[in-house]
Amino acid sequence: MNLQAQPVSVQHPPPFKPAWWLRNCHLQTIAAKYLAPRRQAPAFSEMLALPDGDQLELSWTEAPAVRPDTPLVIVLHGLEGNIHSHYAAGMLAALQQQGFTAVLMHFRGCNGQPNRLPRAYHSGDTADLAYLIAQLQHQYPTRPLAAVGFSLGGNVLVKYAGETGSACPLKALVAVSAPLALAPSADRINQGSSRIYQHYLLGRLKHSMLAKLKRHTDFPLPITPQQILSLRSIRQFDDVLTAPLHGFSNADEYYRLCSGKAYLKQIQKPTLLIHAEDDPFLSAAVLPKADEMPPWVSLLLSKRGGHVGFVSGAIPLKPRYYLDQHVPAYLQQFFPQVVAQC
Repeated sequence: MNLQAQPVSVQHPPPFKPAWWLRNCHLQTIAAKYLAPRRQAPAFSEMLALPDGDQLELSWTEAPAVRPDTPLVIVLHGLEGNIHSHYAAGMLAALQQQGFTAVLMHFRGCNGQPNRLPRAYHSGDTADLAYLIAQLQHQYPTRPLAAVGFSLGGNVLVKYAGETGSACPLKALVAVSAPLALAPSADRINQGSSRIYQHYLLGRLKHSMLAKLKRHTDFPLPITPQQILSLRSIRQFDDVLTAPLHGFSNADEYYRLCSGKAYLKQIQKPTLLIHAEDDPFLSAAVLPKADEMPPWVSLLLSKRGGHVGFVSGAIPLKPRYYLDQHVPAYLQQFFPQVVAQC
């Protein structure tokens, strides 16, 4: 594992050692989902009204008033993820066990119910995260904040931290398997065996957009259900739908303006990037060079781990989840008042 640009005062997680029975990147990626234990539903959920009339759902590990001085960790899921995504549910449980209160922010329309507006969400959509953080600061002014983002959510988190710079209210953040270079990653997932993942994600995106098209008779784009169904890649989907729905001229402009890598140099809060070289979703172009990272940003890079996988363990079918073990422990050093729960 390669660790770059590490601030001396921060302790980083130990190197990831993949399970010997899951050394292939696809096994790491897929097994992480299907071997994960089932988690209980979140203890408390609420709808957050947004300034434009839309809403999104927050899933809390406990009602926020239960421990009013406990640090809050915001969790951001990946493309078409939700509270049932294994990595999100696992991280919420791990953070709670470590003594934090955690809340998953569903991106618009990702909680199983269509959002109110024709627009959706995208990899550079930091406005909703910024609004949530402002609301948390207003309602719980004594509670310090941190955040963990997975995949798309990791890119959003990095972009937000760069946009806010020294004013970022997060004491620390972690981005896992984040597509910090969107264009090369869109090309990567359209190649070879990675097309399997593209097929799955594209199917979910199409389903959501078809439901939106049916729901909104005033849909702002001149597109038919047949045209949506004919899209064959995520880049095509972004070019035809994601970009114009959210104010970009095309996919190239969307990718250029929203890739988190361009915002790294502006980050001024402790940031840990976790990535595997064999990630089947992402191009190697997502990896920042040493001179692209300020002292606040560290890259924890392993040769294996897949996409949001990082499964270890010596006994087959008895996995240990590296991220659940070490991400909460990494964050805890910034919050000495947090006491792990037995």
